[in-house]
Amino acid sequence: MEIELSPPPVALREQARERLFGSVWTRDLNDVFADVAPYYDRANYVASLGLWNWFLGRFMATIELRPNQRVLDVCAGTNAVGIALLRREPSLEVHAIDRSAAMQEVGQQRARAMGLGVHSTIGDVHELPFPDNHFDVVTIQYASRHLRVRRVFEEIHRVLKPGGCFHHCDMLRPGNPLVEKLYYVYLRFCLALTGFLFQSGPAALKCKEYFINALQMFYSADELSEMLRDLGYRDVAAKTIFAGMIGFHRAVKPPPN
Repeated sequence: MEIELSPPPVALREQARERLFGSVWTRDLNDVFADVAPYYDRANYVASLGLWNWFLGRFMATIELRPNQRVLDVCAGTNAVGIALLRREPSLEVHAIDRSAAMQEVGQQRARAMGLGVHSTIGDVHELPFPDNHFDVVTIQYASRHLRVRRVFEEIHRVLKPGGCFHHCDMLRPGNPLVEKLYYVYLRFCLALTGFLFQSGPAALKCKEYFINALQMFYSADELSEMLRDLGYRDVAAKTIFAGMIGFHRAVKPPPN
């Protein structure tokens, strides 16, 4: 059954998301990503009408790199971001963290096949197991909808060095109501199509409607920018494509006063 969810004001959004989705985040998503890991990249290529790598390229274009920087990719999945960064700047020290061992197993296989080294950690991204002021760059792509996002952004701020940059990319809730409705229709079609083509298992099929609901209760580009500033990030910049359906954010941890 389809449910139309109306997001509350930003100040109350995280509590509402936790109430609606907390049990899914805790109990179900690990099984979902274990199910989809073998075909995750191929399914996204199909669902994006072949634009998946172009989306990654747009995200990479927002990231400035210097040799020998230490980078953390949060919710790294199959290491698409880490691999792309290392191909661009091989001297980087790239770390990946994800709660899904199955996704990281695929990601490590992909990196090794290209002769690239990504340091992998399996763990909860809400409590990053890294020291304060440790990374020059932190990235996260296509994962925030499934997280207690404010808490994760706080942790990223903690582990960034002063002057370090946080780069975020995700599907967002479009600001235009008509675009938003058409977006959800298309996504339901894509979930049904990829589930059929790749023979998704019970865990993934069970959560099809969750993926739509999570997006309905997520943030627009402007709302995420507001949150980042509220958490102490500075020089927050946002770009969107496809009428706000996908957004890229860049934010800096300022030096101490």
